[in-house]
Amino acid sequence: MVSFGLIGDWKPSPGKVTSWKPTAESIARVHAAPPHPVPASHIQEEYLKSAHRNRDSGFRFSRLCLVTFDIYEALDVDAMTKAINGFVRRHDTFASWFSTDDHGVVRHVADPGDIELVPTDHGHFDSQELLREHVQDTTPGPTSWDCFSFGVVDRGHEFTVYAAVDHLDTDGISQALTFFELRSLYIDAVAGTLEVQPCLGSYLEYCTREREASALLTLESREVREWIDLVVANGGDLPAFALPLDADNEQYTRSEVRMYPLFDRELADRFDEACERVNAKITGGIFAAAAIAEYELIGKESYLGLTPKSTRTTPGEFGAIGWFSSLIPVHFTVSGALSFSHVAASAQRAFESGKLLSDVSYHRVLELITPDTGIRTEPGWSAPMISYVDVRKLPGADIVSSVNGGLFGNQGSSNEVYMWINRFEDQTGATFMYPGTDVARESIERYFAKISEIFLAVATTGEYSFAESFAGKTA
Repeated sequence: MVSFGLIGDWKPSPGKVTSWKPTAESIARVHAAPPHPVPASHIQEEYLKSAHRNRDSGFRFSRLCLVTFDIYEALDVDAMTKAINGFVRRHDTFASWFSTDDHGVVRHVADPGDIELVPTDHGHFDSQELLREHVQDTTPGPTSWDCFSFGVVDRGHEFTVYAAVDHLDTDGISQALTFFELRSLYIDAVAGTLEVQPCLGSYLEYCTREREASALLTLESREVREWIDLVVANGGDLPAFALPLDADNEQYTRSEVRMYPLFDRELADRFDEACERVNAKITGGIFAAAAIAEYELIGKESYLGLTPKSTRTTPGEFGAIGWFSSLIPVHFTVSGALSFSHVAASAQRAFESGKLLSDVSYHRVLELITPDTGIRTEPGWSAPMISYVDVRKLPGADIVSSVNGGLFGNQGSSNEVYMWINRFEDQTGATFMYPGTDVARESIERYFAKISEIFLAVATTGEYSFAESFAGKTA
């Protein structure tokens, strides 16, 4: 099983730590790169602007993504140096850096040949806490080019590999690719057969394609109008978590993570089957349960949810590192429904319809709107999201589990709730990231109690009825 959570949940065994970072000469060469005509992607640009606005937060406001795994043999430092340099040089997102100020974001692109990472011995670490702090403290944020670091915790007969990359340069698929590629490059380097080829997918080419397409959009474009209609119908803004979070009393509310068991293998299969019987997939079933939970908790009859979607389209991009991501809006009504079966079919249709809007960034929509459109979303917005990942279907998922693989994030600031439902071979669990307040903790407990009640009822009986509660609710 792959480990998930905050970096504070990463518990590596003690060992000698070696990290790989760019040389001073490499940093100087990269920073001399001139401005480049390809803009940041929409999501990168907003992320960089947010990091700039919050640069005085006093903690790492941006997201740091940590990939870890073990190799059960003695460390070959030279081979790891070749593997890490090969990995960074073959993905063009690592050759980019951005200058950001109050006027906007400008990309610079260096020659990959100017990038050189070298090992540094940091001595033996007995404390897991100090090791976790070391990884975070030695990995700059997105306003620096080298917002990534690599390292090992060496125990002589085996070692743990870590790759810490700011969200600016990675996403969920990229983190899986990082595991497979770093491991493969290292194995080839040890064997003396390493031949690093340029990646067939280019993040810069993706950014060009995204920006060229979005430049053609106007306020009258069908996808833009549909986004506007969805948000206006939701009161003029993106959704908020159904229950109180008390995240607005402080300027920053640090994130917390809570993981809950949901299904064993048999119950997960039965929930899947219950969805199929009403022409829905498990994603539709998850959003149906979320909508019913909101209805029963606060009486909300119209549901708008968001789920992330990979924007990779070319074969090469499925092997590329970068932040290929957009949002799928999922909108449907619970009003008039009697049971999970009725809602799941509607949720599945809404999910399929929402996918047609995922190529249009909501950030671009906000660039186009005028005051009379009725949208009041503010810059730096956040919204709750639900993500479903069937880990069993990821290539080599069994290998990740066998080498103690882990995916972790830093404790940034949260104003909203993010829920991941991860399905493994023998169990399915729900992971929540939320603002670390007493009110939010109580709300997460209450929300999970309700949504898990729905999930388990569907898995065990094939249905969940809420007809009686419907009669007494108002939107």
